[in-house]
Amino acid sequence: MVQSSKPSGDQISSQVRRDLRASIGDAVGYSFTVGLGEAYIAAFALAVGMGEVVTGLVATLPMLLGSVLQLMAPGMARALGSLRRWVLICAVVQSLSLVPLGYAAWHGRISAPVLLLIVTLYWAANLSTGPAWNTWIGTLVPKPIRANYFALRSRFAQVAVLIGLAVAGLSLHYGKQQDRTLTVFCFLFLAAAMCRLISAWFLSRHSEPQPIPKNYRMVPFKELLGRVRSAADGRLLGYMITVQVCVQVSGPFFTPYMLGRLQFSYMEYLMLIAGAFVSKIIAFPLLGRFADRYGASALLWFSGVGIVPLSAFWIVSDQLVYLLVLQVFAGAIWAGYELATFLLLFDHIAEHERTSILTVFNFANALAMVGGSLLGGTVLGVMGEVIGSYHVVFVMSGVARLGTLFFLRGLVSPASRPKMIRFDAFFPRILAVRPSLGSLDRPLLPEVDQADEDGESLTGDEPERQDKPAALRT
Repeated sequence: MVQSSKPSGDQISSQVRRDLRASIGDAVGYSFTVGLGEAYIAAFALAVGMGEVVTGLVATLPMLLGSVLQLMAPGMARALGSLRRWVLICAVVQSLSLVPLGYAAWHGRISAPVLLLIVTLYWAANLSTGPAWNTWIGTLVPKPIRANYFALRSRFAQVAVLIGLAVAGLSLHYGKQQDRTLTVFCFLFLAAAMCRLISAWFLSRHSEPQPIPKNYRMVPFKELLGRVRSAADGRLLGYMITVQVCVQVSGPFFTPYMLGRLQFSYMEYLMLIAGAFVSKIIAFPLLGRFADRYGASALLWFSGVGIVPLSAFWIVSDQLVYLLVLQVFAGAIWAGYELATFLLLFDHIAEHERTSILTVFNFANALAMVGGSLLGGTVLGVMGEVIGSYHVVFVMSGVARLGTLFFLRGLVSPASRPKMIRFDAFFPRILAVRPSLGSLDRPLLPEVDQADEDGESLTGDEPERQDKPAALRT
């Protein structure tokens, strides 16, 4: 008797449960990598004697170079015929890229070009997994349980990052007291590499019902550029890039300012970055209710104005209590900004174009980050690495952010309340931890498929035709 190859309902349910458990394991392993390793790369650069300007650029320049390499990600996934295979390769490469950092920490020396090369490899692998993984995970998690599942997954990830930050910060604090700081860095980077390998093992346990989803396509650059010029989501992207440039004038230099100029201990450094990170986690659901009641446009105005003075506030006082309160406030403001922009921008991205569009977004975002950091780094290089120079950079960033309100004014009306996806469909995927932002996030997009049912446009104008591809709606 020939048995049917079609799995039964029980078998399907069992496979889904295995996939869901494996995905949480992947999230925890990856998040420990961020908390133990990535979050302290800039601090490591200072510890091995890098200049403060170079240390600031370590946080941005490798992301740009890495984003250039990840432009190949959609094509590579198609060439391999499997999103799963591509994500696994990138996860292993990301893990291995941390091993040379552990080696350098053990020997107590590394040149700036080599450090930038290693961190570039880390970011190339990291950014290359994101778009493909987003598409892949959308084929694994059933739509009816996505909201609850991704909420749970995000909480596990956030807790793991926080534990990683705490373990690393406390270890470095102890290591500095024992004059073993670089030894501690060595073990932290190796532990972070191991955590990413564990994450990769969990990824290998995932199934792949659709190696390349139906209608998977790469959006031609010319077509995407046309959307940026004419579509509401394209104009929003332009605003986000402008904000990124202004923020990064000062953002990459918070770590050298705290550890180099203010001479904070690793314990105090941990308190400041954890303050912004925890505040961001707590603020997401609260601000989500605000967006649900008043609309994402109102939330974007609230947070867009709120981010303007944040960097300038750093010059008011160097007292730890004041800066900690400021970090808590900053974390909440940045949570609102991320929630509003991602809800608005990704409301109409079609699933089959998601990998391609996110890849280009990563590149544009990284380009903006480097542009801003080079401007801030130039000012510090010319004026010298003294506290007064940092204050000039912080004020410059604040003044530049004020100019972004002009672009925001022409983008959305603070009184508009467009139809959009539910706020509780947004779950951040943590890419990195940054003192000035709390964390650098990307959205988990599978739940974004639950777009508005009546087809209203991003700006709340007349309804769109539903036979038009979602990513082409304006």
